[in-house]
Amino acid sequence: MDQQPSAANNFATATECLISEDWAGRSVVVSVSGVVDLLTSPKLEAAINAALDKSPEALIIELGDVEFLASVGMGVLVAARDRVSDSAGFAVVADGPATSRPLKLVGLADVIGLYPTLDEARAALA
Repeated sequence: MDQQPSAANNFATATECLISEDWAGRSVVVSVSGVVDLLTSPKLEAAINAALDKSPEALIIELGDVEFLASVGMGVLVAARDRVSDSAGFAVVADGPATSRPLKLVGLADVIGLYPTLDEARAALA
């Protein structure tokens, strides 16, 4: 007998958020994919805090593969920017309707340092 996926399984898949950390010298890129919402934003916040605990010279949050960015996720980005020391650089990479558009609409693009590509963010923080 074939089993259909339950609504709970569909919901869990829909709210998946994958996060990785990539260091180059004393700079770190935290890459995010999937959905950043009320359920997954604590995971993103924990990953950012873990990276910041290692005292990087620069922190870049890469949202290129994020399909949905809720306001709570935007709050995590602002909190991360506030937590970065004055001597460290901070940037967010986002280019698309699911990420850069909402950040621009609510006026956060200038506050957090928004760049369309990882190369541009790295160059700005160099």
